Amino acid sequence: MKKNYFITGGTGSFGSKFAEIIIKKKLAKKIIIFSRDEFKQNEMKQLDFVKKNENIFRFFIGDVRDKSRLEYAITDKIDIIVHAAALKQVPATEYNPFEAVKTNIIGTQNIIETATLKNIRKVLCVSTDKAAAPINLYGSTKLTAERLFIAANNYKGSKKCMFSIARYGNVFGSRGSVVPLFLDQIKKKKQLTVTNSEMTRFDISLDNAIIFVLKCLNNMKGGEIFVPKLSSYRIRDLIKALDVKKFKLVGIRSGEKIHEELITSQERIRSLEKKDYFVILPSFKNQNFITKKNYSSYNSFSNSKFLSIKDLKLKIKKFKKINLFKLIFVYGIKR
Repeated sequence: MKKNYFITGGTGSFGSKFAEIIIKKKLAKKIIIFSRDEFKQNEMKQLDFVKKNENIFRFFIGDVRDKSRLEYAITDKIDIIVHAAALKQVPATEYNPFEAVKTNIIGTQNIIETATLKNIRKVLCVSTDKAAAPINLYGSTKLTAERLFIAANNYKGSKKCMFSIARYGNVFGSRGSVVPLFLDQIKKKKQLTVTNSEMTRFDISLDNAIIFVLKCLNNMKGGEIFVPKLSSYRIRDLIKALDVKKFKLVGIRSGEKIHEELITSQERIRSLEKKDYFVILPSFKNQNFITKKNYSSYNSFSNSKFLSIKDLKLKIKKFKKINLFKLIFVYGIKR
């Protein structure tokens, strides 16, 4: 049955691709794109899948910080809210902490209160591995956003709203990540700047992230954090996949981890393991759901699955092909 979707941060890489996939899967009766950048909205309106489905789309300029605008844009006809709006760049959020708080925390609470007011059935927050044992402000704001979503299930009263979270790792080649940075430096014949070659990261493609979010929407009951089982990769292997022999170590940036966690050791205690994902149960659930008492964290270093150099070469090749437009117009890399 087709649903009415409301997507915050709807013109971002996740939001626009999510809209495209639910159109292809014929899941959407109506899609409301909510974002604050009118230029990106205009760009999105030019995409083929939007043009061919103009009757399905509606665009709202607005900011999740503005609760009154959310209350106007979100009607009780909405079935599903996917909350993807956030300030995400670690250095920028470290330098502008309260701006991150206003968007990632206050904005999230505005979504919760508006969704509860309008009795929206399913509300899913798109989160990040930075929220697990955070050491930077961005991760701390996303952890807070997760806790707000979980707590929202406790005070919804007689409303039928369900609030859950999808937490996953780095999207390969996403804006601000290391892949486009390295490619830019190679193209400009600059020496690669590497913070720490021993770093490891989780990996997920944008398409797989969206398929995972759809799975979360199908399975959510309220209060869970869904975590996919992912492969990891080593930064040193990524450098080898790029055929780079020499690079410059510049040291770890403020708020950066050597290895990422998707589930902390404390969260593993109350996690259920499925075939291709985990479910972290909320602490207020029945304690009979507890699995094991001593569980290590699910992190990118001790992960059982790692991408090979060959795998990384293929991913880089695919990234270059699919993201040619972005490489030219966003990162300034020429053909």
